[in-house]
Amino acid sequence: MSSTTFLHVGCGAKRKNQTTRGFAGPDWREVRLDIDASVEPDVIGTMTDMSAVAGGSVQAIFSSHNIEHLYPHEVGAALAEFLRVLDGNGFAVITCPDLQSVSALIAQDKLTEPAYMSPSGPITPLDIVYGFRPSLAQGNLYMAHRCGFTRKVLDATLRAAGFQTVASIARPASYDLWAVASKSPRSEPQMRELVSVHFPA
Repeated sequence: MSSTTFLHVGCGAKRKNQTTRGFAGPDWREVRLDIDASVEPDVIGTMTDMSAVAGGSVQAIFSSHNIEHLYPHEVGAALAEFLRVLDGNGFAVITCPDLQSVSALIAQDKLTEPAYMSPSGPITPLDIVYGFRPSLAQGNLYMAHRCGFTRKVLDATLRAAGFQTVASIARPASYDLWAVASKSPRSEPQMRELVSVHFPA
């Protein structure tokens, strides 16, 4: 693999131009990994078993809306795999639903009312918490959600897994969380630089 390779975990049909501003640039080579062979990934595997990817072979990981598909007891195993495949200075960019912000809608009794419109149609709090129901109804059970996070819990989970430095944000208007987690210690300026190119503008 090239000196700047990122592993696109749970890529689905997406490509590098649909990841982050940083990864979409010419300096990064994308390797796509997914459990679903129909999306034609470079590597078929799961977050908890990425044995087809050599240890220390990638400089970064991008994981968008994947971690919530795991059972709670599987999260540690997945993050251990992330750490295994990252090189010594590697980092992971992880985004997932924010249960705290979506819970505010549920508390207002808006469980099945659209929270926002996606390219696939309206997304309700029920979809955010348990998985996109139209996809589930079509038999795509990979889309089921089995756990969830708030910003505080995501930060603590990443640190407990062994990531040395973590920066995160919650975006209540988008009902999501973003985190960048470094395998090695990084200074605040270094983390701010990663945030500036990998978090949504």
